[in-house]
Amino acid sequence: MDHRPPARRSLLRAASLALLLGRLQMAHGAGIVAVRIWPAPEYSRVTIESDDALSAKPFFVATPPRLAVDIEGADLSPALRELVAKVRFDDPNIAGIRVGQNAPGVVRLVIDLKQAALPQVFTLPPVAAYRHRLVLDLYPAAPMDPLQALIAERLRDAPPPPATATQAPAPATTAPTPAPPAAPDPLDALIAQHSNHRSPPPAETAPPTLAAAPISTAPAAPAPPRPAAPAAPAPPIVPAVPARPGNRATATPTDRLIIVALDPGHGGEDPGAIGPAGTREKDVVLRVAQLLRQRINATTVAGNPMRAYLTRDGDYFVPLGTRVQKARDVQADLFVSIHADAFTTPAARGASVFALSQSGASSAAARWMANKENQSDLVGGINAQRQAQDRYVQFTKLDMSITAQIKDSLQLGRVLLGEIGQLGQLHKPQVEQAGFAVLKAPDIPSVLVETAFISNPEEEKRLRSSAYQEQLANALMRGITRYFAKNPPLARSRSV
Repeated sequence: MDHRPPARRSLLRAASLALLLGRLQMAHGAGIVAVRIWPAPEYSRVTIESDDALSAKPFFVATPPRLAVDIEGADLSPALRELVAKVRFDDPNIAGIRVGQNAPGVVRLVIDLKQAALPQVFTLPPVAAYRHRLVLDLYPAAPMDPLQALIAERLRDAPPPPATATQAPAPATTAPTPAPPAAPDPLDALIAQHSNHRSPPPAETAPPTLAAAPISTAPAAPAPPRPAAPAAPAPPIVPAVPARPGNRATATPTDRLIIVALDPGHGGEDPGAIGPAGTREKDVVLRVAQLLRQRINATTVAGNPMRAYLTRDGDYFVPLGTRVQKARDVQADLFVSIHADAFTTPAARGASVFALSQSGASSAAARWMANKENQSDLVGGINAQRQAQDRYVQFTKLDMSITAQIKDSLQLGRVLLGEIGQLGQLHKPQVEQAGFAVLKAPDIPSVLVETAFISNPEEEKRLRSSAYQEQLANALMRGITRYFAKNPPLARSRSV
């Protein structure tokens, strides 16, 4: 007869059952929780989420380009088979995926690629709502740099030339009047500079290659020729100011292109804040940024044409440091990061604008917000090995003063806050300051706009409204225009 107390017997049975289930799980491999694919021109990501850590051995084959990964500690499951059907036809990097049981406890995943790639394979520990993640990032071997992306977008959006009106023939005795030369396009000049003086990218910008197999590196393909110029003489290109480090202003105002970097927060694996009705921050802020881009691209300030550049233009993850570096690569004049706030209680409401601080946060709420936003890399999933090589980490360690940047950022923040305040309640009537990682470009006025509290049911409903998204974009556009009206852009030496 078992004389142990009933409570002890129950505890022993539960422990035995847990041990048995653990052995069964070890025998059948880690359970796959979910699989996801995030395609983007910059890189495509494959994520395998599991309830236990997975071990992966990658092998890259250059011809034809494909990545094979042996996943140890897993058995072929319906969830893994789903990867085959999740590949989108318009994925710029992945052509297809094959998966099979290579050996007991080992699943082989083969990713066929559309172009040569520099893959990264790494694991992420549990964070937020995610369990263990095995991440396969596929970067093009010859990526398009941000300035080229801006050029391609402009060429794609350029309107067709206006139709020429038919006129009666002039008398034979009258000499034809030559057409006035076309006004020089500042972006054309920037393209010409970029084509003539572009230097190869630094080695640290490329993702590290895998040691499992040698990767043959073919010479980079020559840049495609520019479209032939019309028969009329080409407009003269304004001589460039001698190159100087960074994006420094000279003393004389000039007509030139104004570039505004728009940074829709979060993306991909990182949904950002989620409202009570399931609205995801990453979706709302991307739409607002796209609407604002339309307005910027159609605007001139004192004769200076404007162009917007988005740090992400789709649902994929971009590390915080990469967002800053993208803005610096296109030598942006402003950086506006767009977010939707959240708090632990639904009562919080109102918009806020933040700038960088070197001496601590301006309030406890600003410090809390900065800490929350700076966790984006952990949720989105960043390769810690690559992060150590990131140029962002290097330049933020430079002993350089960004006092002027903060001063300009506060001016920009105040005009944006004034315009947003016309739409509804403000959470704080002044620009707040804290150590936001995404605002640390030393040479670009940078602000972070929290458009509303998505955790507030009423404000979430407004954020979901197309009409309110349009109003937000209009308010931000008015603020940007007002800023440049008071702070006209100066001549800059763009090191492109």
